[in-house]
Amino acid sequence: MSELQRTPLRDFHAAHGARFVDFAGWEMPVQYRSILEEHKVVRRAAGLFDVSHMGEVDVRGPDAGRFLNHLVTNDVAKLFPGRVLYSPMCYPTGGVVDDLLVYMRGPDDYFLCINAGNIAKDLAWIREQAANFNVTVTDRCEDYALIAVQGPKAVEIVQSLTGAQLGLVKYYHFTEGTVAGVNCLISRTGYTGEDGVELYHAAGDAVALAEAVLAAGAPHGLELAGLGARDSLRLEAGYPLYGHEITRDISPLTAGLGWTVKLEKGADFIGRAALAAEKQNGAPQKVVFFKTGDRRIARADLPVLSAAGAVVGRVLSGTLSPILNEAIGSALVTTAGSTQPLSVDIRGTLLNLHLVKPPFVALKKTS
Repeated sequence: MSELQRTPLRDFHAAHGARFVDFAGWEMPVQYRSILEEHKVVRRAAGLFDVSHMGEVDVRGPDAGRFLNHLVTNDVAKLFPGRVLYSPMCYPTGGVVDDLLVYMRGPDDYFLCINAGNIAKDLAWIREQAANFNVTVTDRCEDYALIAVQGPKAVEIVQSLTGAQLGLVKYYHFTEGTVAGVNCLISRTGYTGEDGVELYHAAGDAVALAEAVLAAGAPHGLELAGLGARDSLRLEAGYPLYGHEITRDISPLTAGLGWTVKLEKGADFIGRAALAAEKQNGAPQKVVFFKTGDRRIARADLPVLSAAGAVVGRVLSGTLSPILNEAIGSALVTTAGSTQPLSVDIRGTLLNLHLVKPPFVALKKTS
């Protein structure tokens, strides 16, 4: 059994009472006090998350922009220095290799953030696709640590530690500057649906930066938050998680991410033909989000039933919404079934699924 990988903040978490879990081969904090309370703190004030397990990749060279526009479904050509793009990266079948963030630092200089569980697979895929382009693909995962500060007080807290004018940095934009004396790429992105920043920085500076943010945030109600709250927050916001709402077998169109698929962007990106056919013919399945009106959680892979009791799909993600105080989730169901009454059987009790368009709660992210 291989040893779990650790982020530069592992001992920091232990010192603050974290409970750890194995997440994609990483020893990560799932919670400190309580997932419920950490979730509420992020919605009310701010939470500090260690997301240093995420992967970072540099893509540089004369063909960098053209290559990335071939690699991902969204339109990289619309980027400019300081802009961030969210996009799936697909197989020729239209299924998803991963979803990622693309940062444009300059015309020939891009930076990717990829999912922790997909680092090896993504790097191999990106390098294979880059073979016919004049680009250099560099694995930077060991060089970076990454903390996310999320919540309505997040920007105010980080602003107290930096001379960078965060109010001038719009949602899905970034700047570079020092935070508490640490050189950072400061990104106005996040995975909670709240306002906030993500701070990419040298791995050796992680503890000093985390301690500084924690101290500056304490008077504002900031607390440490783990992966448990991160997952319940992202599901409340209706954000996909690779391996759940998007997979090798669930395309961006099936997942409701059609806005990220730019079929007419002028680049023949990987998966374009399959996605164009899916759009024209209609997908046989679709991802839906639901509430239950009950606190019992519909767990992943639980069958979804039609009114007649036939299995028409399966649950993809499920959790208790601490804000709504009821179970919420997502499911992959037949397109025909999605228009009919749906339910799940939890230990002999049928719970109706009330389909909703996320987010499940009002969010405060910046525009």
